[in-house]
Amino acid sequence: MRINNSIKIVCLLMSLVMAISATLPLKYQQNEFKNLKILPKDISEAALDKIMDDFKMALGVDCNYCHAKNTLTTELDFASDKKPEKEIARKMMTMTMDINKKYFDFNKNINGIQSVTCVTCHRGKERPEIDSILLREEN
Repeated sequence: MRINNSIKIVCLLMSLVMAISATLPLKYQQNEFKNLKILPKDISEAALDKIMDDFKMALGVDCNYCHAKNTLTTELDFASDKKPEKEIARKMMTMTMDINKKYFDFNKNINGIQSVTCVTCHRGKERPEIDSILLREEN
């Protein structure tokens, strides 16, 4: 008899938790990223992680290249704008989007064509390098 009462109480509590979570605004149920200025505010965690991983690969850097540490916790503060590299990254994102839209969006594709990306110029380096061998071959 005691087991049945315990099961009823657990089921009641679970129902209560589900009812409360269903009434919460959607923004509290999803990941909410702070200080996104170029990327969509409703971007999924998986999509954001992929973009950030692409940046790391294209520039050969880690997250702390653009993201400052929180001075209290020593964890990365992804919303912080303390490092100038983050604003440079935003400008570079805007530049590549503009280039792709202006020169490579032949079909007016809603998703756009990513012909130019970070790796196009950076090729795994923090700063793009001019390949002097290619320049010499052209002359």
